[in-house]
Amino acid sequence: MIVFGFLAGRSIFVLRHHEIYSNAPLSIIDFRDGGFDNLAGFATAVLVGMELSRRSTTLRRPLLTATLTGCFVFFGGSALNHALTPVGVPVPTIEVRRLDNTTVPLSAFVGRPLIINLWATWCPPCRREMPVLKAAQLAHPEIHFVFANQGESAATVQSYLDANGLQMPNIVLDPAKQVSARTGSSGYPTTLFYDAQGRLYKRHMGELSRATLTEKIDSFFGSR
Repeated sequence: MIVFGFLAGRSIFVLRHHEIYSNAPLSIIDFRDGGFDNLAGFATAVLVGMELSRRSTTLRRPLLTATLTGCFVFFGGSALNHALTPVGVPVPTIEVRRLDNTTVPLSAFVGRPLIINLWATWCPPCRREMPVLKAAQLAHPEIHFVFANQGESAATVQSYLDANGLQMPNIVLDPAKQVSARTGSSGYPTTLFYDAQGRLYKRHMGELSRATLTEKIDSFFGSR
């Protein structure tokens, strides 16, 4: 049930973004970004369980117990995650520093949909997802993207950007890691999605692929 549900959830997600995965087919098996269709995966697992129960009556009780336990863990975990994400809270009233040493309040970016990415140069997933975020920034000028480096110096950040050819607007420094503390973000990378009024809608901890970022932008900002 788990295997078939896993494969179905991933397959439906990949098919929905086939134009992205067709350019990088090996990324189909890299599911660290959480790219799954939960409904398709759950429905497939239930159907497989029903077929197994039909074939063997001795499996009915353990399968039912396992299914109910799985549902409790999945939906309970989702509810807990939702409860721990302070949805609706405003953008923190924090000033961050640009690479030219000028300061800017995060509230200056409110007025358009806003994506704040918390990152560091020493973080491998942050480094891998940076080109994805850069491409999204170019493709969506209607959205403010802010890349808030956590705890590093301007020289360190500038050296990393120059070495990797990443010339991107709105790269800012947060040397005291205030954004992490004020938003309850305990790991990197973390990406925060705010609406045009500056209210938090979603938090994603971990690496974003092009497909998962596209899914999140389309599901929320696409309807606004």
